[in-house]
Amino acid sequence: QVQLQESGPGLVNPSQTLSLTCTVSGVSLTADGYGWNWIRQSPGKGLEWMGTIIYTGGTAYSPSLSSRTSISRDTSKNQFTLHLNSVTPEDTGVYYCASTVITGAFERWGQGTLVTVSS
Repeated sequence: QVQLQESGPGLVNPSQTLSLTCTVSGVSLTADGYGWNWIRQSPGKGLEWMGTIIYTGGTAYSPSLSSRTSISRDTSKNQFTLHLNSVTPEDTGVYYCASTVITGAFERWGQGTLVTVSS
């Protein structure tokens, strides 16, 4: 069974870089057709897709966040990592990692991790 678990700091200072890691079990990051996503939900707002790294290593990002976002992976650890630069308090929220299958449908979600941007 596919499982995902987010990890990272709960508090980040403004202007710094937020890095969150998702550890995947039950399937390889390189399994055919899989996509590995980051989604967030800020207070009072809906879910926002941030970006994905697919099984080939290719990436895609939300246009509104692309200038500040990158996603990398470590296949030896079966982990993928979100980097969000120049954070502001508006980046506060719950961050989720999630898998998608070849149809694009979301398959599994992590439990989410709360990140607060504050000095």
